[in-house]
Amino acid sequence: MQRIYSLFTALLMALLISCQTENMAIHHLIENGDYSRAEKRIQQIIAAGNITDDEKYSMEFQIERMHRIRKDFSKTAEEILEVVHQYYPNATKDDLSKWEADGSLEYKMIDGGKWYFHRAANNLFRINKEAKARKIEVDGVQPDKRDRFLESYLPGVMRERKSTNATFFAEKRMRLNYTLMVDADAVPPGEVVRCWLPFPMEKGERQKNVKLVSINNDHYILSPRKYAHRTIYSEKTAVEGKQTKFELCVEFTGVNQWHALNQEDLKPYRKDSAQYQEFTAERRPHIVFTERIKELSKKIVGDETNPLLVAKKIYHWIDKNIPWAGAREYSTIQNISDYCLSTGHGDCGIKTFTFMTLARYHGIPARWESGLMLHPGNWNLHDWGEAYFEGIGWIPIDQSFGLVNSDDEDVRWFFFGGNDAYHLIVNSDYGQPLYPAKIYPRSETVDFQRGEVEWEGGNLYFDQWSYDIDVEYLN
Repeated sequence: MQRIYSLFTALLMALLISCQTENMAIHHLIENGDYSRAEKRIQQIIAAGNITDDEKYSMEFQIERMHRIRKDFSKTAEEILEVVHQYYPNATKDDLSKWEADGSLEYKMIDGGKWYFHRAANNLFRINKEAKARKIEVDGVQPDKRDRFLESYLPGVMRERKSTNATFFAEKRMRLNYTLMVDADAVPPGEVVRCWLPFPMEKGERQKNVKLVSINNDHYILSPRKYAHRTIYSEKTAVEGKQTKFELCVEFTGVNQWHALNQEDLKPYRKDSAQYQEFTAERRPHIVFTERIKELSKKIVGDETNPLLVAKKIYHWIDKNIPWAGAREYSTIQNISDYCLSTGHGDCGIKTFTFMTLARYHGIPARWESGLMLHPGNWNLHDWGEAYFEGIGWIPIDQSFGLVNSDDEDVRWFFFGGNDAYHLIVNSDYGQPLYPAKIYPRSETVDFQRGEVEWEGGNLYFDQWSYDIDVEYLN
């Protein structure tokens, strides 16, 4: 019996080593851009049938991930130069190589060809300081609509806050009209299309009085409030030659929130609490205390130990050193916070993950929040976060909005400890299950803002449907 057991153990170890070796080989192919060879090898392994259902699911998603990367990296050098020539008429491929080398122009080698991120050309004039200055020289200064709105809105809001001394103040009632449209014939006629739409979350005084006004379906399911992604689910049958539309109208009250962050209110963290341990821990794959995180932390924080001052240093450094740039789909990024620091740029969610990772590394609890920003004339998808300080509680941290252009320090630092009423909360965490459960991998595996769609034959990715948002301000 002992001999049989030993033989079984040896065979099992050999099988595990073989699987690990095979996975490493596939990972190496993908990292080197040999997508066709990687996909072929994965298909061979799946066809052999000697893997578990979970392993099959994971391998199939590796193929799907490569397809998504191909969609994101779809521009040729000629297409990039067409945009660049508006500002550098004599630019050549040698100039592209220079920008590639300094990280200003994002590209990938895929199956022997060089492919640029489809937003790389526009991002160049956000990331590269020289190119940004050149664009301003040609186009003139183009003030950001959102920044202009906030610079005029926040001083009045803060005056109101100071007159009441309240944490929550200046309510705003809004109506959100959301439409998701699946392309005609993306799903065979007669098949059922399953759809999850974003729905406002109730959150105490910050966001309240949520009311479903209408939905173009007699049957729907609202996710239970305990779910981190607040959704409304419904189904429709596809009709040949026609879009499949899911329409939602919902009202809610958003409330401005701002915390006066006084040093004397701080207390020592209760490090044995479940909350502290959960929100200061690593959470792979996007919150990892890499060597890059550790080295940068020393540079930013130095010998500072006060958690409030540490968090402000991190916030200020990211705001100053990480320019905003249009981002790849999150499902294609292996580690979002490391991606941010290795490329030197990021959008709202990428910056938020970077703040969260740095904060947690320094023992400051940090968590995710996201949804939409509905500022007049400038709605968009948006991510931000929260940090916890013992004695003060959880406070909003909008790393992407950063420091506001103002001589008033409370206004300037408003989004470190505050949030305006136009931030619509849909999610209290990231990468969590949907309700009802989704069968196929999500189009957005991290966040949930645009919605998710699938049918019996598979997931419907973002290139198979579109969405539209209209906001009405009721007071």
